[in-house]
Formats: sequence, structure tokens, C-alpha cells
Amino acid sequence: MDNTTTAPRRFDDLPGPRGVPVFGNLLQMDSTRVHQQVEAWCQAYSGVFKLRLGKRRVVVVGDHELISTLLRDRPDGFRRTERLEQVGSEMGLTAGLFASNGEVWKRQRRMVMAGFDPVHVKRYYPALLRVAQRLVSRWQIAASDGRRIELQADLMRFTVDAVAGLAFGEDVNTLQSDEDIIQQHLNRIFPALFRRMFAPFPTWRWWPSAEDRALTKSVAAIDVAVQGFITKARGRLAADPGLRAEPSNLLEAMLVAADEPGSSIDDAQVAGNVLTMLLAGEDTTANTLAWMIWLLWQHPEALAAAREEVDRVLGDAALPDLTQLAALDFVEACAHETMRLRPVAPINTMQALRDTRLGDVEIPAGTLVMAVMRHDATSERHLPDAAAFDPGRWLRDAKQAGMAKRLSMPFGAGPRICPGRYLALMEIKLACATLLRHFDITSVDTPDGQAPRELLQLAMGPVGLSMTLKARVR
Repeated sequence: MDNTTTAPRRFDDLPGPRGVPVFGNLLQMDSTRVHQQVEAWCQAYSGVFKLRLGKRRVVVVGDHELISTLLRDRPDGFRRTERLEQVGSEMGLTAGLFASNGEVWKRQRRMVMAGFDPVHVKRYYPALLRVAQRLVSRWQIAASDGRRIELQADLMRFTVDAVAGLAFGEDVNTLQSDEDIIQQHLNRIFPALFRRMFAPFPTWRWWPSAEDRALTKSVAAIDVAVQGFITKARGRLAADPGLRAEPSNLLEAMLVAADEPGSSIDDAQVAGNVLTMLLAGEDTTANTLAWMIWLLWQHPEALAAAREEVDRVLGDAALPDLTQLAALDFVEACAHETMRLRPVAPINTMQALRDTRLGDVEIPAGTLVMAVMRHDATSERHLPDAAAFDPGRWLRDAKQAGMAKRLSMPFGAGPRICPGRYLALMEIKLACATLLRHFDITSVDTPDGQAPRELLQLAMGPVGLSMTLKARVR
């Protein structure tokens, strides 16, 4: 991974915050803001330092070139951590593409990529438009009533409905129902998974709390729902053989790929990826949208430019078709700038599969390496006005846009780059166009009027954002 000839540094040679015996730095870690802790330490220790989390040794890296090298050395050189696999398995989660490793990951990757092929995703766009129209209807009622909209909750309804419709052919319709049964179950999983990964003691094994017991019920309920999705999809494929040539949703496409000779994929692995799509598709996209709407509200000139582009591109249309959606370049630039400043995956922890070197640091097999994704992406050493929300940097200057792209890696890089990135950008652009086309934003704020607190629960989102709207008259 590195050809430098300088003498390598070993783990014990690295600087890092002082810990305590046995626990090391584990008791210092706040799982809800660990990304901010390691970002601060990256500044203090020049981008590479060490942590001890109990028996686990962690090398923390903030340099974007080292991070890029690290990400591209997957799956052969680095894997998802054993801790993630252990905690997820104990919770009863079947590993999908996100958590799988080795040959299992390679087999699942082929299946999932078949489902996320842009040609397939475009075929599902009418279903996404139906979800967008429901979002319009929900927000029109809120605007008419003068009611504040809990931004993340409504955006998660949008993303759950979008994923369920596009990925599974299921019309769950949480936007027109306040029961949100699937969403309530999903919302327990990411926080519990992340909290348990940083817990000094597995108290849930011996003294399960009411929250732990609710989690067990939620995992079981989601498993029943997922199995139902798969059973229905197999029924549709059996009833209409033509769907094997042109699947109507991502799940059907995955099942067709799984049924190919030699795929070695069974329905349990398909189920793991159904759950992965529900979890990742809900939190990450909804949180990015929430951050984007807040940043646009904080920057009226960018908000006006985005609205002008939406009106100009859409003409008389109420919602964009695929050609119009693709033409929303400034809106897409706003999304990229949001993901640079407020990445919903601000840290990425991997485990070395072999002895290697990262820069001048020796990485023995089994060592954990944590990539701090925002450190260089918001550094003045690499970008002018790096702390500013400036979507234009992605459009007006090819050199600066290229640098921003290399610094900001919201979907990862290399073979394990997020397969759903095309769908995520499609959802983000459509939701933003829907909002700007039909409404004037009258406020986006928190109860105390301050910038929203960043809360990390595997995905990083804003706390307490609400929005008020006024229906546009066109």
C-alpha cells in the first residue's frame, strides 16, 4: 500500500489521547459524537494517531490520500470489523452487503449491483414520483394548517416509502399514515447497533432494558416483513416469467441474479440485503436531505439559485421527469456540498486482513483503522473557503471541483463504493425539487434557534430541525 523508504512507525510510536488501564480510551468515547472527538484529535495529532478501546487497537487517519488508499484496498486488504459482525449477529441481523466480507461479499455484490443498475433504477422512477406527490400532499396540509414539520421524521417517511416502492414493489405509504410501523422498528436498529459497538460492557446480555426488549421485538417484526417481501416477489416471478427479463423492482432483480447458476446466493442473503436497503436507504438519504434543506435556508442566495433552476428546468411541470431531474446541476451541486460539510458517514472503521503499511505506519493484521472522512474535506490546506457552503465550487472551477471530489467521499471509494449512490442522488434531487417547486420555506430551525447538534447513530443526522412552509402560487 505504500512504497516509502522511511523507517515505519509502529502503533506504540503514535501519539494519542491518554487513556486509563484496562479500558484505554474506551470510557472517554461518546458514541453519539465520537466523530467530533476524533476530528478534534486529528487536529491535535496531525492527522494520524492511536486509540485503545479496551483490547482493541485503533489507528485513526484523517489524511484523504491515505483514506483513499485504504478504501481501495478492500475487500482483499481490509474488511468490516469483527465487532460489527458480532454485534449485528447477536442482534439477530442477517448480514447484507454492508456488513459482509470476503467471498460472501463478492457474491452478494454481483447480485446487488444487478438490482442497482441505473437502467433498472430508471424503470422504477414512476413509483418514486408517486411518493413525491404524496410528500407534496402531506406538506400542503401542514402549510394550510400552519403546522411545523418535523423535518427528519417526514423525510424518513419519504425515504422509507421510496425504498419500499422501488426496491420491493411494496406500497407501505407512511406519508399518508401516522402509524409508521416499519419506520418505528427501523429507527431502533442503527442507534442500538452503534451504541453496542462502543459499549464497555454488554449489559444487554445480563440485564436487558425495556429498550433492549423493544429492539428484539423490532428485529423480529422486520424479519417477518422482509420475508413477506421476498415471498411476494417470488410469487410474482413465478406468475409472470417475463419479469425475469425485465424485473419490476430491485428485489425481483436481486432474486433473478441470485437464481443464476453458480451464484451461491440463498434467500437468507437476499433478506440481509433487503434489510440493508431499508436501513441504509432510510437514514442516510433522509439525513442528507435534512442537512441540505437547513444549509439552503442558512444561505438565501443558494436557495434562490436552486429554486430558479427548478422553475426553469421544469417549465410547466409539477414534478420533474428523468431528463429534467438530470438537468438539475445546481441542485446536485448543493447535495455534494452538503455531503462534504455534513457527511452522514463521518467515520469509517475497517480491520486489516494482513500486515501492511499505511503511509509510514505499520498496520499488523487484525488492527482497526478508523478513517475520519471530514478532516481534509473541510481543511483550508486543500480547499479555499473550505468551511463555507458554496455549491458553486462543484460547477465553476473544474480543478476545485475535482479536488472537492477527491476530498469528499460520501459513498466511499474502490470496490466497496456504495451501490445505491445513483438512487440516493435521484431521491435527494427529487425531494429538493418537490419542495422548491411547490412551497416557499418560511423557517428551518431548532427549538433554541442554534445550529442543529450533530448526532451520530451509525448515520449522522441533525437534532431537532423543524420547518414551516407556505404553498407557492404559480
